Amino acid sequence: MELIVTQDLGFANPYRPGAGHMPPHLAGRHQEYREFEQLLDQQVILENMVLTGLRGVGKTVLLETFKPRAMAKGWLWVGTDMSESACVSEETIALRLMADLAVMTANIIIETNLPQTFGFSVPTKSGAQTQTLSYEVLASIYDSVPGLISDKLKAVLEFTWEHLQRQDRTRIIFAYDEAQTLSDNATKEEYPLSVLLDVFQSVQKKGLPFMLILTGLPTLFPKLVDARTYAERMFRVVTVTRLTEKESREAITKPIRTAKCPIKLSGASVEVICRESGGYPYFIQFICREVFDTFIIQQREQGAPSAVPVEPIQRKLDSDFFAGRWARVSDRQRDLLWVIASLDHPDDEFTIQEVVARAKDVPVKNFSLSHTNQILVRLAEQGLVYKNRRGKYAFAVPLLGPFILRNYAPAEH
Repeated sequence: MELIVTQDLGFANPYRPGAGHMPPHLAGRHQEYREFEQLLDQQVILENMVLTGLRGVGKTVLLETFKPRAMAKGWLWVGTDMSESACVSEETIALRLMADLAVMTANIIIETNLPQTFGFSVPTKSGAQTQTLSYEVLASIYDSVPGLISDKLKAVLEFTWEHLQRQDRTRIIFAYDEAQTLSDNATKEEYPLSVLLDVFQSVQKKGLPFMLILTGLPTLFPKLVDARTYAERMFRVVTVTRLTEKESREAITKPIRTAKCPIKLSGASVEVICRESGGYPYFIQFICREVFDTFIIQQREQGAPSAVPVEPIQRKLDSDFFAGRWARVSDRQRDLLWVIASLDHPDDEFTIQEVVARAKDVPVKNFSLSHTNQILVRLAEQGLVYKNRRGKYAFAVPLLGPFILRNYAPAEH
């Protein structure tokens, strides 16, 4: 597990762990790009995209790399993170879409008979007025249309498309990250998710080339289908998974080679990083950055042996990534999570029956089927597990099982 130093160590760390930070090299993802390219070639929008996966697999980064590919094929691109504040009501989701659309349309000058109370306005020879297609103009159209919020939003999109056609710029992608925050709220009679789906399904049926890309955790697609059953036919689901061993090696070694770094990781060191990261891009970046900073520079200068310091890095990862989530879990919930982590294949999907059966063989107080179901529902609300449409559960946080086994031992009963 040695690290080979070829020259002076005064060199910037090439690795970038962080939420949505672009890595120095994006390894793999060839299949995801092929799926996206197929959607870009649609003449009539029959499919939109759901980009889903666990935290740390690189969904946000991948979405960012989609943007230049789309623009190279003539698509316009709007969107942002789908914050919880944008999803609380039908009105807020409509305002979110118009605000994002206006960023792209604000420099487009249109001739209109709308009241000239907003933005840039100049009379033409015909007596009409010209003004920019600003947020204020979009909002005035929205306010002037009678009917439901979905009717108003459809009118805004159709008006925008009509004027984009005149500039031969008609195709738009609306891309939203963290879209698992979207949900309907029947108790408050607010249905922002349903409005979003209804609006895009309607304008796409009319032939408007507006495509929707939603990125989020594995809970996202079941939410879409629960809101509108036709969402199953409306979206192509692309699941982003961990990197293969070959791709992991590439993500580890290529940043050093590209930057002409004076450090070279030995084959044994790369093997350790591949194993400890589990192939998850975030963990690869985290571990490599720690290896570079904490060990290679600081310890090497002190004459320490050059080996990957697995335990110190694990402790830092536990503190930085897992501890906050774990602190919100009750003791009984921790017991159940420990049972799940002790399954033969904890990273795979599991059933309630498998967890209950396993609990009988380990030193914890037994769990009934109903109690297990109740706890799993609560853990899903906390973002630690998720339930798929087949009724099976899985950890929603990568490498959570090994963290639990390292840091928790249930009290024997």
